[in-house]
Amino acid sequence: MVGWVGRKYLARTQKDGFDLSKISFLPDSVLMPLRRDGLDPVSELGSIRAEAPISRLDLPFGMKGWLVSGYDEAKAVLGRATGVSSDFTNLVGNAGVTEEQNPGGLGFADPPVHTRLRKLLTPEFTMRRLGRLTPRIESIVEEQLDAMEKADGPVDLWQAFALPIPSLTICELLGVPYEDRDDFQRLSTVRFDLFAGAGGALGAISESLTYLMEIVKKQRENPGDGLLGMLVKEHGDEISDRELAGLADGVLTGGLETTASTLALGALVLLQDPGAFKLVHDDDTAINNFVEEALRYLTVVQMAFPRFATEDMEICGEQISEGDILLVSLSGANRDAALGTDMEKFLPARKSPSHLAFSYGIHRCIGAELARMELRAAYPALLRRFPNMRLAVPADELKFREISIVYGLDSLPVLLK
Repeated sequence: MVGWVGRKYLARTQKDGFDLSKISFLPDSVLMPLRRDGLDPVSELGSIRAEAPISRLDLPFGMKGWLVSGYDEAKAVLGRATGVSSDFTNLVGNAGVTEEQNPGGLGFADPPVHTRLRKLLTPEFTMRRLGRLTPRIESIVEEQLDAMEKADGPVDLWQAFALPIPSLTICELLGVPYEDRDDFQRLSTVRFDLFAGAGGALGAISESLTYLMEIVKKQRENPGDGLLGMLVKEHGDEISDRELAGLADGVLTGGLETTASTLALGALVLLQDPGAFKLVHDDDTAINNFVEEALRYLTVVQMAFPRFATEDMEICGEQISEGDILLVSLSGANRDAALGTDMEKFLPARKSPSHLAFSYGIHRCIGAELARMELRAAYPALLRRFPNMRLAVPADELKFREISIVYGLDSLPVLLK
């Protein structure tokens, strides 16, 4: 996201044109909030937060930006409904981006468009509506465990467990054919990978939306019982095909990579913490606190959508000017001592503070409860089926994603027996 912002901002400001391919690197000060040491944000992020929870960010190309890493300061920025904008055009301007590359949906929309779309989508994510998915989620988990049990030798927990659970769940929710899951995983990963560059991210968006427009067309002709079909049946022409595709794209990419990464990294926490493993294995009541602590501690979505100041303002004592970019470090804010004591530690029985793993304010993740349902179903079932599960390689050989908005592993090999 930070790299994309830089490249697109520069393209907007270079009136005589600019070759984006010539930008081969970004300063470490820009990438630092996305770097980690294993499961932990790099120590530099904590040092910056302690010194200045809202600090000037050394952005390239003359951009004026702020890194927001404090908890209270993050809530102040994310909770603003006016004075800041997340609209997609702030990122791309007139930099040659087509309408097909605009993801639409909620993440890159401002009120009143955002307000209208979220109002249409929210009823589909109430606990009452989501409750119908509970039996299916449980069966998805059991199906993956059954397949793992038949395997010989090490099993990649990422490919065999963490990825299929949200993939199947979201396909079930949307009414999207599951046989297309590999393509959507690829598109989701490229979108969050800064090394893919702006072209890779925009190409992934365009490809995803092209496919989803076909799904929407079929749902418009014959509405099913999934989310898209329900929106068509309940709202008809009140919502356009392009808007439906954008909402579906946001649900798919927002809930697939993020939940899969949380599942995998949470499993790694369990494998490295025998006390947490025993707690979740033995105590049915422990899972809620474990999941909330995992969400806070891991914070796989490391950075919130950029906010662009649309007016001069003061936030927590800092003077923000119109046009400034506010980049909120969710991973930094969730380690702030303002939430409580020992926030740098993982405490599985901690009574969860009000973390920002799902962001905050009008752009808080609409699928938060669905993600919680998947995590609560998956972890206990995994540990009880395979109580002797352990890493198949030394922990220091695991390969984490180097620079990505959504932090995660490339694989997690385990021995089950």
